[in-house]
Amino acid sequence: MASYSIVFNESANRELKAIDRQFAPHIVAAIEALAEDPFPSGYCKLQGRQAHELYRIRVGRYRVIYTVDLSGKLITIYRVRIKKGKKTYKRI
Repeated sequence: MASYSIVFNESANRELKAIDRQFAPHIVAAIEALAEDPFPSGYCKLQGRQAHELYRIRVGRYRVIYTVDLSGKLITIYRVRIKKGKKTYKRI
């Protein structure tokens, strides 16, 4: 399977930098693993009108929200947030 490139948008980059150093390595490892398998076990396609082609993976209490461009082999990370009820998925 070919590798995908991973890019972060500004807000995801900012959120990742703000995460506690204890959890950051696990989150980064999960994101890097997406390059080989963009749809790992436990991934979920988000639903709703703002969630067009958005996916999420869980990494402990955190959620990584991303899109996959299959033809361009590109994964864009939009959010890296701690799970706080429905607020986690607002304003993506």
